[in-house]
Amino acid sequence: MMRLDAPEKQHRYHNLLDDDHANEMLEGEGAGLAVRVAELEVRCARQAEDLLCLRSTLADALRRLNALEGRAPTATSGQRNGAYGGSQGTPTRELRLRQPSYRETAKRTSSYGSSASSLPQRRGVQHQSTGSLQSDSPASSSSLSPAPSPSPRATPAPHHTPHTAQPYRSRNNSTSSNQSVSPGGNNLTKRWNSTGDFNAHGLLPNSRFTTTKSLLNLYSKPSQNGPILKHGTHTCQYNEEDGTMRMYLRGRPVILYGPSDQDNLDPAKVAPPPQQKLKLEWVYGYRGKDCRSNLYLLPTGEIVYFVAAVVILFNVEEQCQRHYTGHTDDVKCLAVHPNKLIIASGQCAGHDRLDARPHVRVWNSVSLATLAVIGAGQMERAVACVTFSRADGGALLACVDEGTDHTISVWEWQRSDKHCIAETKCSVDTVVAAEFHPLDRNQIVTCGKSHIAFWTLENIIEGHYGGVRVIAEGRGSQLFIGTTKNCVLHGDLQLGFSPAVLGHVDELWGLATHPSLPQFVSAGWDRLLQLWDGLSHSTVWSKDIEERAQCCAWGADGSVIAVGCLSGKWMVYDPHSRELLAQHHDGSEPIQTIQFAPNNKLVALGSRDNFIYIYQVDDNCTRYSRLGKCLGHSSYITHLDWSEDSEYIRSNSGDYELLYWNATTCRQITSATQMRDVSWATNTCPITFQTIGVWPENADGTDINTCTRSHDAKLAATGDDFGKVKLYAYPVTQPKSLSHQYGGHSSHVTCVRFLPDDSRLVSTGGLDTSVMQWVVD
Repeated sequence: MMRLDAPEKQHRYHNLLDDDHANEMLEGEGAGLAVRVAELEVRCARQAEDLLCLRSTLADALRRLNALEGRAPTATSGQRNGAYGGSQGTPTRELRLRQPSYRETAKRTSSYGSSASSLPQRRGVQHQSTGSLQSDSPASSSSLSPAPSPSPRATPAPHHTPHTAQPYRSRNNSTSSNQSVSPGGNNLTKRWNSTGDFNAHGLLPNSRFTTTKSLLNLYSKPSQNGPILKHGTHTCQYNEEDGTMRMYLRGRPVILYGPSDQDNLDPAKVAPPPQQKLKLEWVYGYRGKDCRSNLYLLPTGEIVYFVAAVVILFNVEEQCQRHYTGHTDDVKCLAVHPNKLIIASGQCAGHDRLDARPHVRVWNSVSLATLAVIGAGQMERAVACVTFSRADGGALLACVDEGTDHTISVWEWQRSDKHCIAETKCSVDTVVAAEFHPLDRNQIVTCGKSHIAFWTLENIIEGHYGGVRVIAEGRGSQLFIGTTKNCVLHGDLQLGFSPAVLGHVDELWGLATHPSLPQFVSAGWDRLLQLWDGLSHSTVWSKDIEERAQCCAWGADGSVIAVGCLSGKWMVYDPHSRELLAQHHDGSEPIQTIQFAPNNKLVALGSRDNFIYIYQVDDNCTRYSRLGKCLGHSSYITHLDWSEDSEYIRSNSGDYELLYWNATTCRQITSATQMRDVSWATNTCPITFQTIGVWPENADGTDINTCTRSHDAKLAATGDDFGKVKLYAYPVTQPKSLSHQYGGHSSHVTCVRFLPDDSRLVSTGGLDTSVMQWVVD
């Protein structure tokens, strides 16, 4: 047994004391470090949550930016590396905090030294950020962010499931100010290399982002071919948490904060109007700088004049006003009827193409009731001047248009159809006044810049036929007159004139043949509906329907004629009396095609708004009630056919679709094989199996404008964009089918139809406005 001497014992004793003291010191330092580590642990947990919120906000902003730019969201580096948990909702980076053992921590802290402030910050693995959305320099896309340092008592972060994308993130869920900690010391830092993101010290107090390029102010200029940007209040979103409302202006989100005591709002709720209403009390001002003949004294003691879109009746002595507010834009002229009771006022064209067209309004100065609206849609720019006839008690009304030709027109304003009896070009210079002769209703005088003109109103020719273009002398006193509305009249000055040739004067699309008689009707953009006889080659009647027509159809029994118009209106007429039996309006786009069912109990209308409207027909084709509309086409309807049993409809559209419909339910039949054996009453759809061969090899889909099948199902005819009428053997199922082709039209052929006995074919030209009849030999 080895023995120690006194010095050695003393030395060992001191060593043990030193070890105990060192252990006590280490234990003290360890306790301090534990407290420090706990603080770091709490800070790391908070910053981890803030980092998750920030990354979620950045990912959400990236999706919004990509949506504004019309691109699909691009995968961030975290997505490519599989660092996002899940595949749905808002992707969030999964942060994993490793929890080391206490021994490992104590072992590290024993070598740190006694000063806690000298603890070096542990650098973790560098993670590449998704890049700043507000970067001013390319370097920001590759900025690096250190991962949080592990702490001795840190609890492992749970697995984060993807957050569901919210339509509107409140500001409390975005980046908070405790993320921006000062660098140095023991603080964990988030490094931003983009100069456009934040200021040098992170976020300013009490504010979100410090630049105009914040995440809530992302904005991308719309490109010509880009997506349609959100706009207006119909996309408003309300955030109950912070009481803000989000709206979009040209795709840019705008956040509006409500007062703190504001109750929760529902953006979808409709607020009713107030119970109070406004009534015009007084109008100040008068328009005399550019208008003439606009101040008259009425028997009531009132003076009548105008300013803006209001005609004022002002009693100066009693200091009271009355107002006529029927106009939709600036009033430019005024005239008083010889009875001093009726007033005519004319306006200029406004911004609305339908409601603010230039026209004249005739109204009662006592009741302020509108009596007639003259010239809507027939005047070019504004009504320069207006005047009543005097010799016949004011039965006629003359108007001068302010357009390029300064057209003067004369109207029988009291007739129900507001008949224009004459019109002609007046002058190339400005016209400022027009007046009827006080003793002769057929004499009118106009004056203006550098001219005065006298006009004689001739009653040999009705205004319906147009003005005189050319006169040819016939036998004896007979004359032939060619008019500006493509008519030829014949007669003499004593007995008057009757039409020898009638035609259309504007683009022509509507054509329909009678189901049993050799007659057909045509309708065009000149507002004319005309009935023709195919055997006598004459016009039975011609009617101005006051709407630009696009298509027409006979009832299955020939008792009515339906006309579809460019305005979305469609009307039904009696072919014998020419009386209007019914009218309806479906949408605001043109009615492209209209067809009655073979049983005459339904009628289908194909519109340019991509819908097919189906109506039930009652009371001998005088009453129509809508069953519904067929939705499924992605482009405008061009043609449609009924099945022979009146149960189904097939239709073509502008993007070359062929779809089938159940007529009574208005639902699409998606199985084309189910319809392969259906017998069809007509074949006006050019895109069918039975008409494959009518399409040329290099056709672009728009070449064939019209198609029809003969009633005996032996022939098919087409009209194309090249002015050709082609005749095929039906069915035309061979892709390469030969035909006979015929010229004559100088414009696109818009419609072809066989007469009921198949002995003749009728075709219409678009811009050449002609109707041609072909014999089938």
